[in-house]
Amino acid sequence: MKIIEGNLTAKGIKVGLVVGRFNNFIVDSLVKGSIDTIVRHGGSLDNIEQVMVPGAFEIPLVAQKMAESGKYDAIVALGAVIRGGTPHFDYVAGECVKGIGQVSLQSGVPVAFGVLTIDTIEQAIERAGTKAGNKGVECTLAAIETVNVLKQV
Repeated sequence: MKIIEGNLTAKGIKVGLVVGRFNNFIVDSLVKGSIDTIVRHGGSLDNIEQVMVPGAFEIPLVAQKMAESGKYDAIVALGAVIRGGTPHFDYVAGECVKGIGQVSLQSGVPVAFGVLTIDTIEQAIERAGTKAGNKGVECTLAAIETVNVLKQV
């Protein structure tokens, strides 16, 4: 039996970051974690391109355009949607998740989901580099590994 597994080597991998600017006090930590992860795993700053969008709702469309460009081996979607007192959270978070999944499946380019969908600012802070780690790091690791798996399949 043959088992195919990816590794965490980012050398030569071209990564596009699509970053929602809304809640940037949280998102900036996710971006820093993502870039640091790529570099620590052998990637180059020259192979990283960051595209800023207004918020999480806009991420899927821009991710789709990035995937269609053929310039990236992986795309990392980073943002933060914090629940408020209205149903707005449900619409934005739901469409962001659905859209990112569609882009990845339709394009064949891994699109890692690093958009925090949280109830409170405290939860956001925990997931952007404190108690719960940095979700920008985690989803970037998933993107790197997926690229390396796809090279073998």
